[in-house]
Amino acid sequence: MEELQKSSDKSLVQGDLRNWQGRKEWFFNREHTDSYELWYEGRYKRAEVWQKKIMQQLVQTEPKIKTLLEFGCGTGRFTRWWKDIDIEASGGDISPFMLGQAVHLFGGDLVWADSHFMPFKDHTFDSLAFITTFEYYKDPVKVIREAARVGKYGIAFGMMNRNSPKVVRRRIQEVFGKNPFYVTATFYTPSMLIGKINEALKGRDYTIIWQTTGLPAWFPVQQWHVPYGDFFGLFVKFNDV
Repeated sequence: MEELQKSSDKSLVQGDLRNWQGRKEWFFNREHTDSYELWYEGRYKRAEVWQKKIMQQLVQTEPKIKTLLEFGCGTGRFTRWWKDIDIEASGGDISPFMLGQAVHLFGGDLVWADSHFMPFKDHTFDSLAFITTFEYYKDPVKVIREAARVGKYGIAFGMMNRNSPKVVRRRIQEVFGKNPFYVTATFYTPSMLIGKINEALKGRDYTIIWQTTGLPAWFPVQQWHVPYGDFFGLFVKFNDV
């Protein structure tokens, strides 16, 4: 029986998970996940600084948030940062390869799970967060509803913006067999994401705020409430709790 269980677990990781949602995903490929942290230590370092700045500003508009679950936490790059703004974070991810690194880099709780079926009771956390992971969900409305069930006061999104010249560059790279990280990604604009939120949370009372960053270093501002830039942060604050 024990050998059967081991065989089943191995099949889950090597077989079904590589085609999660009926398609191949880069985060089930060790060649890509093992180098994930290096992205942020190199050319994306400056971008990360500004991404964290706007996520902090948005989430701190709700002072009740003291605990947070970040789904699609990956190696825990953002997950281990929340403590710097006095929020106790936990992480969840579908990729065992990502979590295999996160467990060594992050000191908090981690769960191996699918965001479409979060293994938590209602209002387990003060907030949910999705940082550059929501782009990969095939049923975003279902994920938002799950996040609203588990997170009591709000949901934070950090997204790669569709209104960016980098999206065109990424798609061209894909045509030539390069940059496999965004092949299955759906890029959103703030208005596109708000549309999904409104569909998912129909009947609830909430407020939405957002900011965009990821602008060139020479640009006179580095964040603004205009839907152009490589990254945008959006926060849904629940008013009916």
